[in-house]
Amino acid sequence: MSTAAVAAIAKAAAAVLTDEKTRKTLGWVIAAILSPLIVLVVLLCAFLSSFSDHNVTAVELCFHGGVISANVPEEYRIHIEEMRSSFDRIDDAVSEINAMCEDGQSLEDTRLKAIFYSLYFAADQPSATDIAAYADCFVDYEERTRTVTSIDEKGGEVEMEETYTVAIPVTDMNEVCTRIEAAMGITVTPVNQSNADSIYNIALYGTSTGIADWFSGTDVPFISVDGFCSPVGANWESIVTSEFGYRRDPFTGAASGHSGIDLAVPAGTPVRAALPGTVTVSKYNAGGYGYYVMIDHGNGLSTLYGHNSRLLAQVGQTVEAGDIISLSGSTGRSTGPHLHFEVRVNGEQTNPRAYLPTTGG
Repeated sequence: MSTAAVAAIAKAAAAVLTDEKTRKTLGWVIAAILSPLIVLVVLLCAFLSSFSDHNVTAVELCFHGGVISANVPEEYRIHIEEMRSSFDRIDDAVSEINAMCEDGQSLEDTRLKAIFYSLYFAADQPSATDIAAYADCFVDYEERTRTVTSIDEKGGEVEMEETYTVAIPVTDMNEVCTRIEAAMGITVTPVNQSNADSIYNIALYGTSTGIADWFSGTDVPFISVDGFCSPVGANWESIVTSEFGYRRDPFTGAASGHSGIDLAVPAGTPVRAALPGTVTVSKYNAGGYGYYVMIDHGNGLSTLYGHNSRLLAQVGQTVEAGDIISLSGSTGRSTGPHLHFEVRVNGEQTNPRAYLPTTGG
């Protein structure tokens, strides 16, 4: 195109845009052309947002249990139920392997499930035998000998050498993925591995990045002069969303008793032991508390920490005031990320405000 032609086109365009009536007409024409595209983009964004919400919901329901909402699409419901069944088989396989581990080692079931989920959600589920083979991809087996004492026919003690098998967890995930490909006859792509990392983080922290937006002050223990530690830091008074005593039930709307106080903190926030003691409960409760911890502090005093995303303390473990025992979440009967905190005296629930340290003294 010649320079003169380009100049002519530019001049014509300038003339069009300087005329208000023509400019408005042109604007409506452009809008008419682009409107369907804009609507399509908006619908696509809404769909992707909804799709993402369903994905996160599916992960949480598979890993943490709970009632599947009527709002969850039917195809998701089926996939969730199938994945839950496979997770039960993974739990059985992991339990058998962990019984063969030594030196405090064990398999992390969440990691196994996250990779499995990335490979098999919305796909045909492997058999129980294949799932056992899948779990074997995460360990090496080693034959060892040990000296055992037995009783002979005369009732005397006899020492003898015994051979047994030890399971040793494999820490190199690339090696694990190579083994999975060989054992399961599938390809583990980089996308599968990236998805597995996101699923792992959602299951533990409620966010795909694994980075919790910790509430201010939770990075250090806040302990009063009498030794009682706030489970979520110095600013706990500003995040109480539900007090101890009677309240309106967030699910039914009916008046009901509330056995502790609710503290609104992001999923993944560290939860600290209130006092020294021994962990008596560290498990999942589908009916209410979700993942929760109970600590016996002696003299009839105990504390409870509910709706966590991850449990860090084990039953029988001795803890000190301020030790991190769990990470907050929204498991169990919960409407959003928060910590449910209880104080019990001789088994009777009492108002935690009477014990928690305050910034006023």
